[in-house]
Amino acid sequence: MTLRVAAYDDPESVRFVDAVQAFYVERYGGADRTPVDPAEFAPPRGIFLLGSLPGTGPVCCGGWRRHDAASIDARDAGVLRPGDAEIKRMWVDPAHRRRGLATAVLGELERTALAAGCRRTVLETGTEQPEALAFYRARGYVAIPRFGTYRDEPSSLCFARELDRPGDVRVGSGGRGGGRGGGR
Repeated sequence: MTLRVAAYDDPESVRFVDAVQAFYVERYGGADRTPVDPAEFAPPRGIFLLGSLPGTGPVCCGGWRRHDAASIDARDAGVLRPGDAEIKRMWVDPAHRRRGLATAVLGELERTALAAGCRRTVLETGTEQPEALAFYRARGYVAIPRFGTYRDEPSSLCFARELDRPGDVRVGSGGRGGGRGGGR
């Protein structure tokens, strides 16, 4: 798979973000309400990746955006830290799942976040995505208190993973990823 940096509002990115939103509607009854500014996913504040297989267009995506002291809601103080990289919009086209693509995207997101000076990745997912829960837990993500738009919703689950040193960022095998994992 080839990964490339793309603008969050690039037409190919938008196609995937729309697919993620349709998935949220299917699983949760509505689209994600989390405020997202495409500029948050532009280096150095963040990154958005599209992954393509030989002979195909993009088949997966994912991004991260950096939190700084000014972007952390007072209600999330103590949960989010300045410098956290929030994983958003992890998605693999259903026809291309079970090939390790989500693992590769997540590994590159973690690698680029660490290279950008972030020490921890955080994400929000939900109870209606058992695939995402298993995927992130298998990759060393641990539960943290809920944050963000869904902080008061019982179906929201949040996770974090420390990125202490370059050798600490590891890429596992398999996994579907996708959906709200990393994502709402």
